[in-house]
Amino acid sequence: MSTALKRLSDLASHFASSSSSPTAPSAPSPSASTPGRKPDHSHDFVHTHHIHQLSPTYWLWRAAQVEPDACAVYHKTASNQILRRTYAETAHRSKGLAYYLLKKKYKRVGILCTNTPAFLEAIFGIGAAGAVNVAINYRLRADDIGWIFDHADVDSMIVDAEFVHLLDGFRRQHPDVPIIVDSDTDGEEGEYDAAVREGLAYDAETGSKGWEGLETEVRDEDSLIALAYTSGTTARPKGVEYTHRSAYLAALANVIESNLNTHISTADRCHYLWTLPMFHAMGWTFPWAVTAVRGTHYTLRKVDYPEIWRLLKTEAISHYNAAPTVNTLLCADPNAEKLPEPVRVTVAASPPTAHLFETMEKVNLHPVHVYGLTETYGPITKGYHIPVWRELPIKEQYARKARQGHGHVTSLPARVIKTSQDDSGNWGSADDSVIEDVAKDGKEIGEIVFIGNICARGYYKDAEATRKLFAGGVSHTGDLAVWHPDGAIQILDRAKDIIISGGENISSLSLESMLVTHPDILEAACVGIADEKWGEAPKAFVTLKSGKEGSVSGQDIIDWAKEKSDISRFMVPREIEVLVELPKTSTGKVRKNILREWAKGADREG
Repeated sequence: MSTALKRLSDLASHFASSSSSPTAPSAPSPSASTPGRKPDHSHDFVHTHHIHQLSPTYWLWRAAQVEPDACAVYHKTASNQILRRTYAETAHRSKGLAYYLLKKKYKRVGILCTNTPAFLEAIFGIGAAGAVNVAINYRLRADDIGWIFDHADVDSMIVDAEFVHLLDGFRRQHPDVPIIVDSDTDGEEGEYDAAVREGLAYDAETGSKGWEGLETEVRDEDSLIALAYTSGTTARPKGVEYTHRSAYLAALANVIESNLNTHISTADRCHYLWTLPMFHAMGWTFPWAVTAVRGTHYTLRKVDYPEIWRLLKTEAISHYNAAPTVNTLLCADPNAEKLPEPVRVTVAASPPTAHLFETMEKVNLHPVHVYGLTETYGPITKGYHIPVWRELPIKEQYARKARQGHGHVTSLPARVIKTSQDDSGNWGSADDSVIEDVAKDGKEIGEIVFIGNICARGYYKDAEATRKLFAGGVSHTGDLAVWHPDGAIQILDRAKDIIISGGENISSLSLESMLVTHPDILEAACVGIADEKWGEAPKAFVTLKSGKEGSVSGQDIIDWAKEKSDISRFMVPREIEVLVELPKTSTGKVRKNILREWAKGADREG
């Protein structure tokens, strides 16, 4: 039973017992004793007609009813054919999948797909069947993929044909778990299409109830809709529990904060380009958010920069989401040019630089800066652009735009709480039982925490990790930040990424943002290395812009940092290494754990 329903049930029991008890107090209510005011008898009829249980699954059925012929999906298939489907067609296929899952009694469905129409349909079909989806990163090692699906207790899986081989080990251990293969080809029937047809036939055989026979409104909005697994770069991934209610409210916030329902181009609706993997924190809830506004999903099998520019130029793309790295490489692509109409770009996954935002706006890509984690359904704060900032110097404007900002409209405010450093310089909470905010002075460093609607329920089958996540009654992030007088938060670093040199705290993010102002540097990532004199010193790994390879050395950049940049002397990297490419996760985050090992001399092969 949901919290809301339990409250109403308790209330009904209270009224029933008090009205039937001969010893119940008979004191008049304040309204009954006030001359000229009618008594309040609203409690005489207890009901739940004024609420419904929230689930974002409802939005696909709604979209198909409101605008059935609107284009829901544009996709280039694995066979290189352009596929378009309306909302009526997409809802019909999702309905078929839902009835197939109900017929087979599957309750926990794994997804191992790239961004395809089948993935989008599955998100809604699984939810409509009252099942839980477990979408995971196909770029993980095969043994990690098998471990996750085993840990999540999946009883069936939808898998893109390209990734079936990654499940060889899992299938040997779980031969009874069926795998439904999607070939992602238009006009060629595969296992996934057959499952959809079988589900539609089952609906016809059992009364043709259609969507009205599915769970567009769940029994308990606090029940699971999905398990989203963390990246697990240093340990086994954790299964983050997503609920129907929180997914609904997080998606609704993204409709508002990313302006999905307002159009700044000639597009008749939101044209959303799927550069972000749908498996990553459930695509930051955008599969639901874009569907809520009846937008067109432009799905991409892979991040292909020339193809992205083709779509930006020819399909009136109005929105996309991407990590700073993706935007950096997109702006550096030879096909880059100023677009005739602005595109809203929701930027997250790692803190961007003011320099990147300035570069993006030159080609009419307008950043919507958000911040979040898997544990917050993706974005939970936004860096709002305040009109009075236009009076500030341009560099200061971009610096403020790069802040992580304020909590989303359906969340409570972001907070920064006091932390402490031990003798080794490691950051941690001073006392988990005492939560105290830092000063809003833009100087005192603390940890970002959240509470409220769009915090995950916890970690699946890991009570101890859940207790740690919510120590002191707040959801911890591990991200260090300052809190500005206007209430905006600004990340300085992950706790483990702060470089402590001679007693000075060096934010690797701040140093990186200054290094990329070098005219030839494309990307920069900084880590700490041992230093006999200072304890630690910064080392930078950089990549260069196209055409600059081999023309700039690490020592050249160090000399520039000392003599021409705005970098303070104590922050200048002791070493700078030029790389062809930085190691990254599937969502574009730089893998600093690998860079730390490289800085120590670890093997770079494999």
